[in-house]
Amino acid sequence: MSSAWLLPEHIADVLPAQARRIEELRRDLLDGARGYGFELVMPPLLEHLDSLLSGAGRELDLKTFKLVDQLSGRTLGVRADTTSQVARIDAHLLNRRGVTRLCYCGPVLHTRPDGLHGTREPLQFGAEIYGHAGLEADLEVQELALDALQRAGVSQLTLDMGDARIVRGVLAGASIEASALGQIYAALAAKDQAAMDAVSAALPASARQGLSALLRLYGGQEVLDVAREALPQHPLIAAALDDLTWLAQHLREAYPQVRIGFDLADHSGYAYYSGARFAIFAAGTSDALVRGGRYDEVGAVFGRNRPAAGFSMDLKQLVAIAPTRSMRPAIRAPWGEQPELRAAVRALREQGESVVCILPGHEHEGEEFACDRELANVQGRWLVRPL
Repeated sequence: MSSAWLLPEHIADVLPAQARRIEELRRDLLDGARGYGFELVMPPLLEHLDSLLSGAGRELDLKTFKLVDQLSGRTLGVRADTTSQVARIDAHLLNRRGVTRLCYCGPVLHTRPDGLHGTREPLQFGAEIYGHAGLEADLEVQELALDALQRAGVSQLTLDMGDARIVRGVLAGASIEASALGQIYAALAAKDQAAMDAVSAALPASARQGLSALLRLYGGQEVLDVAREALPQHPLIAAALDDLTWLAQHLREAYPQVRIGFDLADHSGYAYYSGARFAIFAAGTSDALVRGGRYDEVGAVFGRNRPAAGFSMDLKQLVAIAPTRSMRPAIRAPWGEQPELRAAVRALREQGESVVCILPGHEHEGEEFACDRELANVQGRWLVRPL
């Protein structure tokens, strides 16, 4: 018999100390995105399932909670990712010409956690640029992602890059079924040579050799030079390597403290990304804090196929590794009915101060807020003084 207070697995309450840190971080990151010119949007938590799983969203089918709308009888889905919703907003509701920069921050829900200790209710922050096909947009979202992590106080960052076009170039001209393609991407992700040999046995020799080479193409800048020699000569591959070189050069100049690496076999979200992709890691973490890249096809299903680049991250995951911030100082005040006291408390709050009124009978209890001052009656006047 279960207890009424037990929550489902991988679902947890956020208690005051952590909630304060998450909310402070959320505000900081949204302010940072606004500084780049990104506008905030708030898509709904629920949508018709066929809209949520359209186009690039179809990969989220197994992650999406489904329910029946008692008003319409249609099947609804609880969003497992926000990107397709933002693409719908850009395509149908805003329908602007030129560049549109949009950001968001809200909960998503997953049927299963991504890891052993992961949550099924991430708080997803992300940013998307629509309408520009050039590398300038890719660079901007990567810079915003790095700035966001630095705002959170996370250091010793590694930015890892790849490109979805590389595998497509290696497999160009080869006839391959969708199931076998999925096995190829799984073998690439696992760096599994034996599995790759088995699944690629029927492919042309150039494709087999290229896939085998990809398993070893990870590391520093030298990876791109080796790739030019080891991979087939194909326009998609050449363009991808040129783009990665350009992005890495600009990122090194702007963020010399960030380690930049490449993993040309890592194609997480391979059906989602259409060009350069990236992941950002922090020292001591095995999971990426940020994933993003270019996904030009994301809006096609909504009737407006616009260039797009962006990223997302989970603020709950980020807060768990970010340095703890000192609490904002507060003012301790007695509770009283005197008009002068109540007016003084209101005035301080209007000035942006946190004023904690101690309720009658609770004068000796501990407080969540770090009160370093008190509101006291000094010769008939209510004044703030140090504790």
